[in-house]
Amino acid sequence: MNSVERLFITLANLFPVWVLTGAGLALWKPETATWFQPHWIPYFLGLIMLSMGLTLSLEDFSRVLKMPKSILLGVGLQYTIMPGLGYALALGFNLPIDFVIGLVLVACCPGGTASNVVCFIARTHVALSVSLTTCSTLLAVLLTPFLTTWWVESISLEQTGLKVDVDTLGLLLKTLKVVILPVLLGIFLNHFFHRGVKKVEAYTPFVAVLSIVFIVDFILADKKSAILEIGASLIVAVLLLHLLGFILGYVLSRLLKFTERDAQTVSIEVGMQNSGLATELARSNFPAYGLATVPGAISALTHCILGSIAAGLCRWHNASTRNRDH
Repeated sequence: MNSVERLFITLANLFPVWVLTGAGLALWKPETATWFQPHWIPYFLGLIMLSMGLTLSLEDFSRVLKMPKSILLGVGLQYTIMPGLGYALALGFNLPIDFVIGLVLVACCPGGTASNVVCFIARTHVALSVSLTTCSTLLAVLLTPFLTTWWVESISLEQTGLKVDVDTLGLLLKTLKVVILPVLLGIFLNHFFHRGVKKVEAYTPFVAVLSIVFIVDFILADKKSAILEIGASLIVAVLLLHLLGFILGYVLSRLLKFTERDAQTVSIEVGMQNSGLATELARSNFPAYGLATVPGAISALTHCILGSIAAGLCRWHNASTRNRDH
């Protein structure tokens, strides 16, 4: 690995810095982010998912078969803890329907690719992290649309007595287009053009980081006035969604007899969601609810901060444990 490749890997590992810096600029000077066009979002999201696919090989899927219990339980926690929390928090904070839709989408999306970087920094089980992200992403084509439909319709009916109709098929097709197809393309390219992919693999994580930064910053700049007007309720709801996801992911994993390292990995996977996907699904499938994209943007900031804290805690805990053992 040459010095340029090491530089790009370091830049990718600093993803919370870029997200927070960009968010600060977007809210302070919106013109720094409003050059981005909303119809570019699916293409940049596809680029993120393609970057993920380029890191995967057929061997990764054989690795999944070697730890089916961990994968099954980890993905099960992903798609039960977070949707349940999203439902409870949306009702508990009595959020407007736009924010209900956005929060539920964040809760029902798969784990984010940034979780793999956090697990690497935290020195947890990276292979398990990649496997969990891959499986939850592939399952998202079915689970995200159906879970979103169930929870949004249930909450809207409970709050107002009127059911928000959700285009489940539209959500499914959009998830297939912007998530599954780019991932499969990346796997295909990595398998049949592996030598070429190896030459760019050090750069693709930073490309993915920049893509999510552009998406998040645009949403924050475009919805700045709404974000400043809503008060703390949505921000606290999103913060609790991710914080409780981290905590419950760890606690339940330990109760299910996961090792300490694997429980830390599941905690990070559950707590960090694919906020970019939530934002795009809100934008393209709920055009009548213009503020539904805001929770996804706030989510990206929140889970980056919490993920960085979790990585630091895991490294400290694991180092302390090793020192005691010696």
